[in-house]
Amino acid sequence: MTTLAPNAPTSPRSGSSKRRRLAIFGRQPLGIVFAAPYAVFLAVVFAYPLGLAVWISFHDYFFTAPGTQVDRPFVGLDNYRTVLSDPAVRESFLNVLEFLVINVPLTVVLSLVLATLLNQAIRGRTFLRAAYFVPYVSASVALVAVWLFLFSNNGMVNNLLGPLAPDPSWLVNSKLAMPVVALFVTWKQMGFFILLYLAALQGVPKELYESASVDGASRFRSFMNVTVPGVRSATTLVVILATITGANLFTEPYLLTNGGGPDGASSSPVFLMYQRGIEQGNPDVAAAIGVLLVIGVLAITLFSRRLLERKD
Repeated sequence: MTTLAPNAPTSPRSGSSKRRRLAIFGRQPLGIVFAAPYAVFLAVVFAYPLGLAVWISFHDYFFTAPGTQVDRPFVGLDNYRTVLSDPAVRESFLNVLEFLVINVPLTVVLSLVLATLLNQAIRGRTFLRAAYFVPYVSASVALVAVWLFLFSNNGMVNNLLGPLAPDPSWLVNSKLAMPVVALFVTWKQMGFFILLYLAALQGVPKELYESASVDGASRFRSFMNVTVPGVRSATTLVVILATITGANLFTEPYLLTNGGGPDGASSSPVFLMYQRGIEQGNPDVAAAIGVLLVIGVLAITLFSRRLLERKD
């Protein structure tokens, strides 16, 4: 009876099948089991709706009663032409761009500075961490009521400013409405991004700060030369998340400015999707707005990632 030597080479067929298994399942196939529920979640909640939205945007789609079979003809780029020729849609994209220009830099700078301060041994650190996080977990309706009290025509801010108060007031001023909304969202969500930076700061070696101190660097120089590069990956994540959140702006202008007012100065693409798709019964036009929004967000996030992760 013949036996194979312990180190006998495997056949080409078995080697190729092994490589295929590695390419499909990886070196740890058990990881697929743990990742499968989240993959199904992504497919059902994100991938399928996005694919359906793309399909709807290329068809003459309208709502019907459940079970009704109707023709929904392919219309090509007609819905996109309708969207791009609509001044309200163009204004909403410019509004959300203005929002991002204000919100994202403020979020990054304030969150990083406050996280750096809260990472030090200061009195009341636990209370301050909780205080910054409370607005993030609070109901938007309750927080909007506070801001309406502050920035309404007879609100606290105008009473403090007196003759310096803007006329018309903040939330009914076409030039100030969107900046106020951007400030509100920055304040509301800052607690979450502070937590991200606090986690990132734990990975910055303390020896680097000691070396900078020995070299005579001031606190500002240590912050710019040690802290900022040390949390660069967290900054990339904060920028991406803030961009995605800002692009999906809906609740804040809907509540603060009574539906994107004045005269659409604070409307957003998502708000127009709601108007066109639900209130006016044009889901195909709303889907086209959504697809354009997704493309725009992807372009901004990819550009931001390349810019932030570029090696000096």
